[in-house]
Parts: sequence; C-alpha cells; structure tokens
Amino acid sequence: MARALELARRGVALAHPNPVVGAVLVKRGRKIGEGFHVYAKRDHAEIVALRQAGDKARGATLYVTLEPCCTTGRTGPCTKAIIAAGVTRVVAAMNDPNPAVAGRGFAELKRAGVKVALGIGEESARQLNQDFARWIRTGLPFVTLKAALTLDGQIAQRAGSATSITGSAAREAVQRLRHSADALLTGIGTVLADDPRLTDRSAQPRGRKLLRAVVDSRLRLALKSKLVKSARGDVIVFTTQRTDSPKARALERAGAEVFRMPSRAGHVDLQKVLRELGKREILHVILEAGAQLNGAALKSDIVDKVALFYAPKIMGTGGVPLASIPAASWFTKSPALKNLTMSRCGPDFLVEGYFHDVYGNH
Repeated sequence: MARALELARRGVALAHPNPVVGAVLVKRGRKIGEGFHVYAKRDHAEIVALRQAGDKARGATLYVTLEPCCTTGRTGPCTKAIIAAGVTRVVAAMNDPNPAVAGRGFAELKRAGVKVALGIGEESARQLNQDFARWIRTGLPFVTLKAALTLDGQIAQRAGSATSITGSAAREAVQRLRHSADALLTGIGTVLADDPRLTDRSAQPRGRKLLRAVVDSRLRLALKSKLVKSARGDVIVFTTQRTDSPKARALERAGAEVFRMPSRAGHVDLQKVLRELGKREILHVILEAGAQLNGAALKSDIVDKVALFYAPKIMGTGGVPLASIPAASWFTKSPALKNLTMSRCGPDFLVEGYFHDVYGNH
C-alpha cells in the first residue's frame, strides 16, 4: 500500500477533476504490475496495473488507494476488469468519497468471489483526495489559506507594501503547494502591492493550466500588470462591475476573463466565487491574499485549511496582520483549528490545520 500511495502522489496536478489513485498488483510476494491515474490518458490506475501484469494477474492481490469504480464514465468499470483478470483479493485504502457510489464497487467484487480488505493507509489516502472528496460531495472546491508571517503574526510592514519574510526553503514549499492546486485566488490589493504572476514554478508536469483568479470589485486591475501581460486564458477577474465597460473589454482583449459576480455589502460574494469555480471543475483553491481578503474569506467561512509559514522574526507594531477582522466580532466565535501539524522549512516552520472536514463541517 505504501507503494500504491507513492504512485498516487505522482498523479497530483495530473488526475483532476478525477481523484488521484495508485495501484499495485502482487503475486507470490512479488510485484507484477503497477500504475497511477492521469486524466488525459483515461485509464484508471487499476487498468494500468492489470495491463502491465497481463495473464499473471490471475490469482494476484491488488493494492489500490481508492475503492475501484463500478460505473461507466469516460472508461468502463474497473471492477469488471479486475474480476475478468482473475484477481482474487483487493486491498483498498478507502471507500469512494462519492456517496452515490461508495461501497458499490466492493459489493460487486464480493459478489464475484473476490476477497476485499479496507482501511490500510486510509488516513494518507484521504488526505491525498480531500479536495476531490469536498468537490464531489458539495460541488465546491477545497480552500487552503496560505500565508507567510512573522512570529507576531504580521504579513507585511505596512499596507500596500511587499515584504519578504520567509526563506528559500519555504518558498520552494509554496511552489509545491501551488502545484497541488487547480487555482490561486488573490485580491486586487495584493496585485497592486506585489504585481505577482501567481504561477506554478515547481517545474513538475500539470494536466491543465493553473487558474489565476483575482477578486477585484471595482475592476482596478492594470493592463500592464504581470498577471494580465501573461494571461493566456488562465486569468479570471471576479468583479461587481459591468462586463461591457471599456476596462472590462480591454482586459478581455488582453486574454483575461472578466466575470461579473453578485455583490455582498459592496464586495464580490466569495461564496458565489467558489460556486463558480466548482462549476469549472476546480477542486483545490489556494488563497494567497492580503489582510482584507483573508479576513473576508474567514468571515465568509470558506476557508477549509490554513498553511502558515512562520519566520523566526519579530516585526513589531505597525505591521499588517494576517486577517483584517474586528477581534470583538470574531475571536469569541472563531472555530479552533483541528489536526494541527508542524514541519520545518529551513530556518522557518510550517503550521497546518483544518477548519472543516470534507463535508464543510466544523
């Protein structure tokens, strides 16, 4: 199963909008086939492993990170292929997270006389597909708020300024995080202050372009910004302004999509932004923004997970906090993060934790 999970990780940024899955076929203690899922190549991990094994699959055990499918979509059911190949035992890490089909694949295998075991490596498998699970159950993407902070919780020296806080190891970790996402979401304040490109610079292959999304209520995004100048159908601007205005048309001509959203208290409705991204088969969104949008996202309860990169530095008074939220209206009802982990990134450290489970519950 450890090898199957390792293979599944190779499908990150290649399998969406499908789940990442790895599979290994073993017979008499020896590996006879293995595979992982890549959306563009259609075949599921189990089929890749079965084809590699050929006739040797008869009597083998299949280790797979996700319950084999029993429905016909872009491909035929994996359960039928497993049964036809003569596999006698299937060991799966987790059920299919889609409640409409969960358990049906195992039931079909059992009816055909295939032995089934479930739960080995389950925690790792669930973490690999937490974004798929959220999307398939709710139609909404999984949202990770990422930020670099000093120990006293500051993200910049002053509003509207760019401040380098963490070191190279943390920046490399950010690129790996971006690689796992389908979209980056930022606010116009961050774009005006930093003029970022918001690209995946991990040098790892992607199945589709990383979508770069900007919340820009008043449509202030500059045509000369790095985002717009590098737009190739992978930049979308969510605004409350008319899409037939001269500025909107100029942005469209430059390669950015302008999408008008409903307004909530004069700002773009972030819940509606997520709903639109979900319709576009965006499973994982990373929020890389400033205090205003971070605060609005937390207040709107759209953040599922935080990834906070802390540098061992103190900024002092006058800096910009992680989130602009009045403490009097937020702190007493703020949900506590769960499943906290901490890891080192060179001299810095990363704290990760969850507000929601895959159903969106606290």
